Formats: sequence, structure tokens, C-alpha cells
Amino acid sequence: MANEALVKSVKEIAAASKAGNTEGAYQGYRDLFASEAFAGYRVEDQRQALRLMILAKGVPAQPTPTMSEAYQSALSCLSRMLPLGDAGDHELLGVCQLMLGDEASANTTFRAGLAIERLRDPQSNLCGSLMKRVSML
Repeated sequence: MANEALVKSVKEIAAASKAGNTEGAYQGYRDLFASEAFAGYRVEDQRQALRLMILAKGVPAQPTPTMSEAYQSALSCLSRMLPLGDAGDHELLGVCQLMLGDEASANTTFRAGLAIERLRDPQSNLCGSLMKRVSML
């Protein structure tokens, strides 16, 4: 991540998470993704920050209200990025939709991403990940 302010925010979030302050970490993600500054960062940097939260391991299956707010903020960011046609954005958006309890939309989103990725590289790890996500719904 190139932007110093973004790096600082992500480090603070990571520190909160490491300290066991899960609510604080999700508040940090929520505030970061909802900020005007975040929308101005390079798309690659936005994706990297979004991945840190969305693809994190050990996330509770039932989100807290703060987690839901963070996923809703991420969903808004990803909805703006979706027209760029990156299948990875579809995977991230689908995970957000699942965390917010919208399985039908997640299924549609994962399938759209899978169609894009199959055209790009049917042997990719992302293609395999999307196929697994579709099969689980």
C-alpha cells in the first residue's frame, strides 16, 4: 500500500485486532471504508485493505452490529468497483453479502465472478475458490 494515511489506518486496525480488540478493529475498518479519502486511494490499495478484513480467518459466523456496519461499508466500496470487471471483487462482495445474511445475492455475485474468471483463466486459484463458494450455497 503506497498511501501513508492508508498504511497508518491499517496498522492501527491490525494492532487493535492483535490486542484482542475485535470491536475496535471492525470500527476502524468501518470508518476507513466509509471515509471519503478511501474512495480516492488507488483501486489496488483499496482491494488490499478490503481483503484484509473480508478474507480474514477466524471470523465469527454471526457478526456483531459493528462487524455488520464494517461489512456494509465494504459492500458499498465494492459496489463502486464491480464495473471494473475484476472477478476478485465479486468474491469479496459475495463474502460481504453472506456476512450480511443475503445468500441469494451472494450466490448471484459468486456466479458472475466465476463466469468472468473462467474466461480469464479457468485454472486459476480464484476460479477454484469461486467454484467452492458456489457449491457451498
